Amino acid sequence: MKFMRIGPAGAERPVLFDGISYFDLSGVTADIDAAFLAADPVERVRAAGPLPELDVTGERIGAPIARPGAVLCIGQNYRAHAAESGVAPPERPILFHKSPNTVVGPYDDVLIPRGSTKTDWEVELAVVIGKRARYLDSPAEALAHVAGYAVTNDVSERDYQFADPGGQWSKGKSCETFNPLGPWLVTPDEAGDPQALRLRSWVNGEPRQDSRSADMIFDVAYLIWHLSQFTVLEPGDVLNTGTPQGVALSGRFPYLAAGDVMEVEIDVLGRQRNLLAPA
Repeated sequence: MKFMRIGPAGAERPVLFDGISYFDLSGVTADIDAAFLAADPVERVRAAGPLPELDVTGERIGAPIARPGAVLCIGQNYRAHAAESGVAPPERPILFHKSPNTVVGPYDDVLIPRGSTKTDWEVELAVVIGKRARYLDSPAEALAHVAGYAVTNDVSERDYQFADPGGQWSKGKSCETFNPLGPWLVTPDEAGDPQALRLRSWVNGEPRQDSRSADMIFDVAYLIWHLSQFTVLEPGDVLNTGTPQGVALSGRFPYLAAGDVMEVEIDVLGRQRNLLAPA
């Protein structure tokens, strides 16, 4: 299944998309939120029977989940990206956080911070937690805790991240609008193997990133297990799993400027398009 949230920011309604038509989920849940994701959402929708069809022409598409409790992110988790960053592949996952209010819709404007000269793009696979994960015994248990997968863009300001971070990457990651998410939350049965997805990005129509999630150093199951040893993952939390090579930080491409257009895409999970605007 593909879950969506459609409508003005702050007033989105829950929607089911079957690949062709859109259906109103308001009779099933008030929102695509932690409570819905924790309560076997696929079975709840199936049990609801026929749903009212919607015409969503011209409506805004929001992030496919309500504001998450946490956005956890993994740095340098693709072998080729670590290489282009000039560092050895990490021996353990690198964890940082983004503010949950960075999450915006997949077609919303992304705002370049005041004075920024190094705003960068990062297509990533987002994992949305559906079942509380605490001290899991092994990675083999982890994927049972996943509600679904989505396209995410871990937008970053590299000066804030590296030049003046005080050791805190989150300064370069938590600027407003720096986490477009969606368009869909795709349930695991439809998304398939999370380590077999193609990720791509473009700036102004020119290719930037083109890789596969098989290049991850730490796979999705390992990341969930590993993080559960240090923190509790709750339903609705988002885990950004790292980006492939091909970002501006590599020195091969210019950083983003107002008026640029970013597009990111992952097989099965959909495509985003964001205009860059000044904050």
